[in-house]
Amino acid sequence: DQFTGKSGSAPSSTIWTATNGTGWDPGIQNYTNSGAVLDGQGRLVIKSTRTSTGGYTSGRIETANKLSYGYGTLTARIKVPKGQGLWPAFWLTGADAATNGWPQTGEIDVMELPSTTTTMYSTLHGPISGSTATQQAQIISTLPDLSTDYHNYWVRHLENEITFGVDGQTLGTLTPADLGPGETWVYNRPMYVILNVAVGGSWAGAPNSTTPSTAKMLVDSVTFV
Repeated sequence: DQFTGKSGSAPSSTIWTATNGTGWDPGIQNYTNSGAVLDGQGRLVIKSTRTSTGGYTSGRIETANKLSYGYGTLTARIKVPKGQGLWPAFWLTGADAATNGWPQTGEIDVMELPSTTTTMYSTLHGPISGSTATQQAQIISTLPDLSTDYHNYWVRHLENEITFGVDGQTLGTLTPADLGPGETWVYNRPMYVILNVAVGGSWAGAPNSTTPSTAKMLVDSVTFV
């Protein structure tokens, strides 16, 4: 998707659905349709906004039940926002999540930046026997400030192998050998894509007086080969 369309319009309804409301993640934001719209110049704008009562609205879109991805390389070209409490993310979960449930269908977090633009987290979440925890493996990458420009965040998803990268840099590969006792590799399945900006929560921490009242994650394209 190259995100072509009129300024202020929703992204293609044949690919994307906007999620609304709260409780989708530990953030404090309320997701709204207006939080994820096109800018008329070939970009998707996911915007977090401080409300008059001190809360936040933001945007979250996904390809669930419309478009899923098998083995190959998925890339999102993104310019991320910067600020305390901001939590931009590009991630995937199993296309059968509605029937089999999470975490049994797995979650591949390609890029998460909780209150940072220089430490990127790439994570696998799945079932762990005898535990309510879900984090199975994680790659933490220290990078130059990612908010200064667009970058290609990518994941190469193959059978029993998931590799993460930014631009021309490979950050690391995870395989079933990286999982611990009781952890099941559930990632050999089609996945759907989610793009969002959360605000707050225990990981990113609360926004404060330095947090921009309006922050934008700009998505130039999402491609799959």
